[in-house]
Amino acid sequence: MTDAPDNAELMRTAELVAREAGDLIRSAVTVSVAATKSSGVDLVTEVDQAAEALIRRRLAELRPEDGVLGEEEGRHEGTSGLVWVVDPIDGTTNFVYGLPSYSVSVAVARADDEDPYAWTLLAGAVHAPATGRTWTAGRGIGAYAESERLTVAGAASLDTALAGTGFAYTAERRAGQARVLTEVLPRVRDIRRLGSAAVDLCLVAEGRLDVFFEQYLNPWDMAAGALTVTEAGGVVERLGTGVNAVTVAGPPALVADLVGVLRPLLD
Repeated sequence: MTDAPDNAELMRTAELVAREAGDLIRSAVTVSVAATKSSGVDLVTEVDQAAEALIRRRLAELRPEDGVLGEEEGRHEGTSGLVWVVDPIDGTTNFVYGLPSYSVSVAVARADDEDPYAWTLLAGAVHAPATGRTWTAGRGIGAYAESERLTVAGAASLDTALAGTGFAYTAERRAGQARVLTEVLPRVRDIRRLGSAAVDLCLVAEGRLDVFFEQYLNPWDMAAGALTVTEAGGVVERLGTGVNAVTVAGPPALVADLVGVLRPLLD
């Protein structure tokens, strides 16, 4: 292990490489599907692969002792005890269809547990190439949208809350999520499905969504966004373990109320 990391410097590095990947994504002249993952509708483009390659290359230059866990290329071990958790395009389907809600998500964590979901998040950045908006967070430093400090707001109660969510890409998982949705929808103001969990979490941090829930998130889907929520004064809870867990994020009172609704549905 090296000396204690400088979270502010890590935050600047996360923002730098996320923005550079965003520049690459915006410069793409054509978008072609390179592969599928969990199902035939779970897309991977050549731009996803190129963006992750760029991020890995830049992190190797800037932070050569750190490891990387990325959506497209898996885990590369380092020697520092720190691991960068990378999603080159969170919301690839939106990207393919020309919809603006997709993002580059870059976070760094202390790998102090075998479970990546339990790692201590230190810094992160979420950059939305289509809009140019960037959210950053550093452990003990706060959460920001550009230079504006963020604080979660939240509705007065769950029934007046605007909730964000997302869906998996296999029919079986989607069917289960649909059953949960029919129970949650009558209990909130409304639900939005924007297509990028990283963006959704940042929207919770800045009060544009009141609360967020989603099952089957991978570590790279949520690492930077989760830190943004907690550094903005919110909480992130996970019902279950591993990728099967439901992630719930928002102001503490709303999260507690939504967890109360969700928990019996998952038993």
